[in-house]
Amino acid sequence: MNERQKKLEKIQTVVDKMPSLSTTVGKVLEICSRVDTSPNDLNKVISLDPVLTGQVLKLINSAYYSLMNKVTSLTRAIIMLGLNTVKNLALSTAIIRCVGQVKKSKALPIKAFWTHSIGVGVMAKLLAAERGIPLAEREEYFVAGLLHDLGKIPFGDEYTDVLARVRDIQEALVLVERQTLAIDHEETGQMIASKWKLNAVITDAICHHHTPDQAHPDNQALVATVALADFYVCLFDIGYAGNLFPEETNLTYLLETCGLQWSTVAALSETVDLEIEKAEIFLQI
Repeated sequence: MNERQKKLEKIQTVVDKMPSLSTTVGKVLEICSRVDTSPNDLNKVISLDPVLTGQVLKLINSAYYSLMNKVTSLTRAIIMLGLNTVKNLALSTAIIRCVGQVKKSKALPIKAFWTHSIGVGVMAKLLAAERGIPLAEREEYFVAGLLHDLGKIPFGDEYTDVLARVRDIQEALVLVERQTLAIDHEETGQMIASKWKLNAVITDAICHHHTPDQAHPDNQALVATVALADFYVCLFDIGYAGNLFPEETNLTYLLETCGLQWSTVAALSETVDLEIEKAEIFLQI
């Protein structure tokens, strides 16, 4: 067995030990994948889980959604937010909770990691709005951005050497991972996406945010949007996930794929900061 295979097996062992998503979240994902699902179907599943019910209601009444009146009914929350958004809320909160139970590497401070992740989610959602993506679909962009770097979680303390080398040679993190570890966080992200049976869109965002052209053609625009959001958040040091020197050579491709100008992206700076503050509710539930 070569060194790369040994490292892959070690990572797979860590992933296997990660908590599974709750039965409720699994049922939510299953129900929402059906074309004939109604708000009542989703209500029946979520209402059996008091914790998840509380989380959904807390989120809908938070500054993240800025609603005028308080929503106290789960059914009303589902109708107001839409099935896809509630599904994404359930998935996001469940994954954040699962990651919180994993033994942390000392290399990557978890608070800074989630600040980075939320920043990418928020920016991806704002970029989706600039691209004219319908309101009901933008939450998918937020969740894809929020979860894009999950593949970094299973790395052990050897990741400290990778991050130190990034600083020394000022190269993109994913390239240094490949040079130093012979694997990268997109590859380890695939293992996590498989364990949790994440949908194709989220999986592509996790596995191809450094290689959007390798995502499924239907998902390439979304993945490129997440990649552009990641570039912005890394460039302006929002949080920290190790990538101090994002790949500038990809920027033209990302902008062209998203149909955006850099001036449009840069103009969102004040809005990004405000939206990140609102979205930090995801870490408090």
